[in-house]
Amino acid sequence: QVQLRESGGGLVQAGGSLNLSCTASARANSRTMAWFRQAPEKEREFVAAIVLSAGRTAYADSVKGRFVISRDNADYTVHLRMNSLKPEDSAVYYCAATRQAGLETLWVLYDDWGQGSQVTVSS
Repeated sequence: QVQLRESGGGLVQAGGSLNLSCTASARANSRTMAWFRQAPEKEREFVAAIVLSAGRTAYADSVKGRFVISRDNADYTVHLRMNSLKPEDSAVYYCAATRQAGLETLWVLYDDWGQGSQVTVSS
């Protein structure tokens, strides 16, 4: 089991920015990493994904133009820069990883998950 370590999250006012980071253990052989989020009593929602080797990215329509996913070249580390945050963005954000190289948006296709990080955006 790959260990995913998340950091970031917290409270922010609408219009503000927040950064999330996620690092997989050194033994990981993940090809794609992604961020999902889940609000209370709602389904898990795809946010963004990145193919580590090529840097190709995909975004949910709801965050496109506001969020940016990036990765470090040296290791299995990804970041999510969240700009222009809205109350609708409030959720627990989860980092996920898969050995597949495609920009998958279905959570079932991801093998490893972080513990989750709470993001709360006040209006």
